[in-house]
Amino acid sequence: MMIDLIFQVTTALEPVSNDQFSFWSLFLRADWVVKGVMVLLIIASLWSWGVAIDKAIMFFMLKRRATDFEDTFWSGRTLEDLSASLGRDTRDPMARIFSAAMREYSESRTSPRTESALQSTRQRIDSVMNLVINREMAKAERGMAVLATVSSASVFVGLFGTVWGIMNAFRAIAASQNTNLSVVAPGIAEALFATALGLIAAIPALVFYNKYSNDLDAYGGRIEGYADELSAILSRKISKGQ
Repeated sequence: MMIDLIFQVTTALEPVSNDQFSFWSLFLRADWVVKGVMVLLIIASLWSWGVAIDKAIMFFMLKRRATDFEDTFWSGRTLEDLSASLGRDTRDPMARIFSAAMREYSESRTSPRTESALQSTRQRIDSVMNLVINREMAKAERGMAVLATVSSASVFVGLFGTVWGIMNAFRAIAASQNTNLSVVAPGIAEALFATALGLIAAIPALVFYNKYSNDLDAYGGRIEGYADELSAILSRKISKGQ
């Protein structure tokens, strides 16, 4: 009796351990719904990786240009000389903040020297810099919604594929009236494969989103700090009538 039991278990496991359960075979054997889920998750994963690589390059360039501009800004040159030397070369967000503030400052030098006029000039300079900061931060945030969506939705999309694959497995059992692993395993394997793809898409996207969110906060604080310093410098020049 024990020999018969071992023979039945071995027979049931034989089809499950062959090469038909590779990832490609699982994809080809899945029905159109599960295939659609798998393709969607693969596209989402590639999309999130593309955004992540783009963000890595962007933050590297932003930090390097910000450091170069700060070195130039604090080199001891006058603001007027620095503004003239920059010209139209304002690829760095800090340089764009500086150029916008200097344009407003230059245009206001011909205004009356009353206290209300000076206060209005300070407010306009601050407003211009805040507008540039908001615009630059909006540019830097592009693509973050993709990472957030992929990290949160991929798990549920993969779960949908899992549920659908298990339903297919139950249908195969009911149709064949056989609980042999050769009948049950394909649907279960497809379901687990969909779950795995969902996790493969979601986990890196979540890691990238958290990492670049911190980078955004740090960079935003950096340019806002620079804008505050520039505002203080220009405010002193305005008060002195320079």
